[in-house]
Amino acid sequence: MKTLIGLLAVTLLLSVAAFAQGNRSDQQPPQPKQQGGQQPQQHGQQPRQGGGDRGVGNGHIPAHGPAPVHTPPQSAAPARGGAQGGGENAHPSSEPNRGSAPPQENQRRTFRDQPDHPEAPHVHAETDQWVGHDTGPDDPHYHLDHPWEHGRFSGGIGPQHVWRLRGGDRNRFNVDGHFFQVAPYDYDYTNGWLWDNDDIVIYPDPDHPGWYLAYNTRLGTYAHVMYLGD
Repeated sequence: MKTLIGLLAVTLLLSVAAFAQGNRSDQQPPQPKQQGGQQPQQHGQQPRQGGGDRGVGNGHIPAHGPAPVHTPPQSAAPARGGAQGGGENAHPSSEPNRGSAPPQENQRRTFRDQPDHPEAPHVHAETDQWVGHDTGPDDPHYHLDHPWEHGRFSGGIGPQHVWRLRGGDRNRFNVDGHFFQVAPYDYDYTNGWLWDNDDIVIYPDPDHPGWYLAYNTRLGTYAHVMYLGD
């Protein structure tokens, strides 16, 4: 009889311990994951969800950057005429090494491929398609006379590194003490970015030497950015 009572007591204790462990597990919220099941490294605070259009953004992190473009589509071929886009007789620009100036409003392409998608270049959350990165390596808007003038960014690029914007603007913004500048041609594509609060992921640009692609996880849009140093 004593043996039976002892066995029942041990069984009861094990059941209580298992129940308590299950409750603790239920209280742990699942951590956000990038596609592939791996946890992205957070540089700053945890990323927030929400704010993007349906099927774009909302905290989604693309598993990869865009593929290189070998043959730009006919409709996407940029106008020739040097880095400033001024035609064959344009004079050399005295502007700093930063790419071409933004186009006039009536010259800007729109990338709204679906009614509820943004006009800026963006990434489809369902397929990780980089809409708008299709002009190829000869696009004069992203030509730099001195690529990598300030060196290359070594702080961590790709989907495993999420960076919190820490202030500044499109001309010079801060991510944990690393500074970048948006390409002038892409200025309008960053309208709506929160320069002291949004999360971005930095991807390599396979077509345009000297540039990276900064992807906004909230909005799902991206822009060419130049590393300025620490």
